[in-house]
Amino acid sequence: MTWTEPSVVIVPSLPGFAFSPQRPSLTDPLQTHELWHLLMREELGLARYGAHGTDLGAGITSRLAEAHPDALVGIHLGAVASPVAYDDESITTQERAYLDSVKTWSAKEGAYQHQQSTRPVTLASGLADSPTGLLAWMIEKYRAWSDCGGDLSSRFSDDFLLTQASLYWLTNTISTSFRPYYEYSENMTRRVERIDVPTAFVLFPADLTRPPRSWAERTYNITRYTEMPRGGHFPAHEEPELLAHDLTDFFQLPR
Repeated sequence: MTWTEPSVVIVPSLPGFAFSPQRPSLTDPLQTHELWHLLMREELGLARYGAHGTDLGAGITSRLAEAHPDALVGIHLGAVASPVAYDDESITTQERAYLDSVKTWSAKEGAYQHQQSTRPVTLASGLADSPTGLLAWMIEKYRAWSDCGGDLSSRFSDDFLLTQASLYWLTNTISTSFRPYYEYSENMTRRVERIDVPTAFVLFPADLTRPPRSWAERTYNITRYTEMPRGGHFPAHEEPELLAHDLTDFFQLPR
């Protein structure tokens, strides 16, 4: 099919992030991707729809497509899940370089992920008690993960950064925002195995990692792979036009 009917964009807030309460308990069987499907199918009455996500949203979108392939016309991602298993001898030179870069990035930048996965409550107690600490925790990510070249103001205004920190501070949700990391590390979140839904992957040069197309194809049915000329981990703010055009082009393709 070709996407010709009027488009409606739904932007849900992840549970535990400022605007939405966290899911009731760690044993809640309805993970976020299932909540999204209920929202789209039961609440909004859409038989088929497309989905986009980056970072945590990319994982949720991937699980959504794997669980409900009949409902998804396609998915558009800014990050991909690694294959559950692979033969080391099959790794290409390009893929080996990518895996080495991930290892280097994790050693230099991944302390936050390890802390949020293993001792989230301890960290959250300090950040929820200090607005300065919370702002510093967030700003270091915007500086290191964006295409700003070390000049934060070239990409983000003070008002934007203070607003982002205020959303967590005023709603006291920094602690609940850490929960997805803990759930994943404790195997409470299912691993993505194989996605057969048509998948677009968009690669921004200053993002955290740069997986080659062949690596993404180990897990996904990649039908579109776009390398952008600029932008980083926050493309919706850094390069909204580039992202919007890629989304539009992908979902207008014949299905």
